[in-house]
Amino acid sequence: MTLIADRPGPGAARPYRFPPVVRRAVAGGQVVAAHLPGQNLAVALLLLDVGAGQEPVGKEGLSGVLAKALEEGTAQRDAAAYALAVEGLGTALMTGLDWDSFQASVVIPVDRLSAAVELLAEAVRTPKLDPADVRRVRDDEATALRMDWANPGPRADAALRADLFGAENRWGRPMHGDPDSVAGLDVEDVTVFHSEWFLRPGTLIVAGDLDRIDLDALAAAAFAGTGGGPAQRGGPLDVPLHTGRRIILVDRPGSVQSTLRLGHPSPHRAHPDHVPMTLAGTVLGGAFTSRLNHLLREVHGYTYGIRGDFASSRRFGRFAVSSGVQTAVTAPALVEAVGEITRTQAAGVTEDELEVARSWRAGQLSVELQSPRAIASALTTLVVHDLPDDYHARLRESLLAADVDQVSAAAATHLHPEALTLVIEGDAAVIRDDLTAAALGDLITNP
Repeated sequence: MTLIADRPGPGAARPYRFPPVVRRAVAGGQVVAAHLPGQNLAVALLLLDVGAGQEPVGKEGLSGVLAKALEEGTAQRDAAAYALAVEGLGTALMTGLDWDSFQASVVIPVDRLSAAVELLAEAVRTPKLDPADVRRVRDDEATALRMDWANPGPRADAALRADLFGAENRWGRPMHGDPDSVAGLDVEDVTVFHSEWFLRPGTLIVAGDLDRIDLDALAAAAFAGTGGGPAQRGGPLDVPLHTGRRIILVDRPGSVQSTLRLGHPSPHRAHPDHVPMTLAGTVLGGAFTSRLNHLLREVHGYTYGIRGDFASSRRFGRFAVSSGVQTAVTAPALVEAVGEITRTQAAGVTEDELEVARSWRAGQLSVELQSPRAIASALTTLVVHDLPDDYHARLRESLLAADVDQVSAAAATHLHPEALTLVIEGDAAVIRDDLTAAALGDLITNP
């Protein structure tokens, strides 16, 4: 007996709609919300204008230690009691930070949202910060970083960032700090940082069925006991490009692979070229079908994968390429990568390549922006980068409407192959002569 089944065809694509954005000022802070009718889960996210970029130079990793210390109890209850209260609601307190902001959030059924926000605010506004707990958290974080930095990659990342932005600047140092900077923090550093930044109202992000949510009551709980004006954000940084390529060699004796990091500064997140830059980066190195991955993986077999893209924060951005290759092909891989970046900058992209990039980026956007957490994350982007409320509603159309001329112009303007810093973490004794012979730039050894 033979069974034959016809595969069903694809259904008609539904139009993509980002929910309307609601803004209001309450209790000294700001509420930004999205209405998700009929959704039983809601997200509340407290967004503060303090991230790694506000840490003092030499105190890198401070905000990360503070974020972990918030879980160690509050002025009202110890760590065990606080954990039981949160778990009793069926949720968990989640914290995160980047260069520009700190976030604390909960995902919970709508009928328990008010109680969850009260607990969220309790942890953020009135943490216990017991000295013994802070020291233990600090030591745990320093140990985790030592383990991470024993692997290939973090030292190369740090060397690239320092060369692009200057190690004398906070943004020229690792976002989460390094083992030494975290180990050197003391309790006073953490308590002062909290009192300076975490008692400002900030912004409450809410995504859920607003017909069942009292935004004013949530804001009153989130902003209770706060004061002070908004943080000074500062404008985009003017980061100069290097006048020529340079090679930084980070020695890793005996390594059988070389870790590659190539990069240069690029515009901040709210730059008007963000969409065509994103698509240019996708064609060049931002997808498995990209030019760099095809050339170095499929054609030459130098690597399992290579990625290159633009990434940006509120005040600065960077274009970067990352990969790992066998030691013996370090120099040839760099020559090919620099050559492909140069060709993309000079000749732009093709319609076929752009069609794949547009379809993938637009489709990915529609799939990703479905859950309350994803919507809340999108709202934080609006707030952090001062984007218009209809930004996400128009983003899919902006991606699909970008043409070859626009994307090629962005590649020509924002790719700078002549100003790349090439960081190689590998066995210097084995690869130094090949790197010199490749004549890609001035060679610097960075222990």
